[in-house]
Amino acid sequence: MNKSEKSGPTKYLNPYVGGVLLGIVLLAANFISGRGLGASGAMKSVVITSITTIAPASSGNLGFVKEFRADHPGNPMKTWLVFEMTGVLVGGFLSGAFAGRLKFKVEHSPKITSKKRLFLALTGGVLFGFGAELGRGCTSGAALSGMAVLSLGGFITMMAIFGTAYALAYFFRKNWI
Repeated sequence: MNKSEKSGPTKYLNPYVGGVLLGIVLLAANFISGRGLGASGAMKSVVITSITTIAPASSGNLGFVKEFRADHPGNPMKTWLVFEMTGVLVGGFLSGAFAGRLKFKVEHSPKITSKKRLFLALTGGVLFGFGAELGRGCTSGAALSGMAVLSLGGFITMMAIFGTAYALAYFFRKNWI
């Protein structure tokens, strides 16, 4: 019998407390680093590094790489967002380990298979990443950080993200409940 079976499942953090803590972290990030939070910028740095490592000769011809290199001189892996996302991944892993929730498991509705759940998650992630590139930022970067500095674009982004999710939830609900 493992630890979580003896004492019952570890409770999750209250979402209202989590929201307040996220706001404090966002405020601290703006105050300390002069930048907000974001994930898509870190992913872009990883993609640029991967492209230039795998195909250095042809990467110089790609407009995406040229534009990124012009705006971000130096090593793309030494940026604030890469270190932030590394901390998020390590922190999430440690949180799961301390709470006894680390296991290889695919959460899904009994109405769909694990394979379909993984396909939908990957498809949604790719579409959201594409949208983040088109919108010049992800939920945390464009919406949360934008709203934190009272940017109209941040509020519009958040309304678009949640509005679209709400509008499409009816059509995808059978995959989750």
